[in-house]
Amino acid sequence: MKIDVYNMKGELVGPIEVSDDVFGVPFNEAVVHQAMLRQLANRRLGTADTKKRGEVTGSGKKLFAQKHTGRARRGDRRSPMLKGGGVAFGPHPRSYRQDMPKKMRRLALKCALSAKLADGELRIVDKLELKEPKTSEMIDTLVALGVGTSVIIATDKADDNLIMSARNIDGVKLIPARLLNVGDLLSHKALLMTQGAVRTAEELWSQKSKQKAAAGGS
Repeated sequence: MKIDVYNMKGELVGPIEVSDDVFGVPFNEAVVHQAMLRQLANRRLGTADTKKRGEVTGSGKKLFAQKHTGRARRGDRRSPMLKGGGVAFGPHPRSYRQDMPKKMRRLALKCALSAKLADGELRIVDKLELKEPKTSEMIDTLVALGVGTSVIIATDKADDNLIMSARNIDGVKLIPARLLNVGDLLSHKALLMTQGAVRTAEELWSQKSKQKAAAGGS
């Protein structure tokens, strides 16, 4: 399929051909949902911890006699029923990591990219270059391209001038194309990609390009 390409002033440059295997994939809600849950789960530290009654400091002696005192029949002061005692069924350090097959992760990412294109939220720019770090120029470029202030910008390689120009703009995230992920794509309204980033995405995630590379190597 063909997608229009713009320059940094928002002027139409011309269309480019993109891979249907990356930008024309039918949306699979179940796979995208699983990929998103996996990403959120893998961010969790799992370091929450509480002390059990055996870990609380205090005497292990029974507080009162079992009978004839008119008091509750409690054990020692480390009992979970008493203030300062241990915590019953509290959290302890654990791993929340989830695994997901590589093909499913790749499919989820391609579904997210295809959805951005289908919804008109993908904009491609021929190149994104600044001579010096300047936030105002980056804002002017985003306004000219009509991507608003909730946008993830994908480039083919890291650029210090772009990084410093975009880092102070709320809702804008700059990322190399090879690090694109489902979480960022779903949490930002628009996606702005350079032509180089589009080609990088195709090389990484297009099955057809991998088959051609394998055929050429053999």
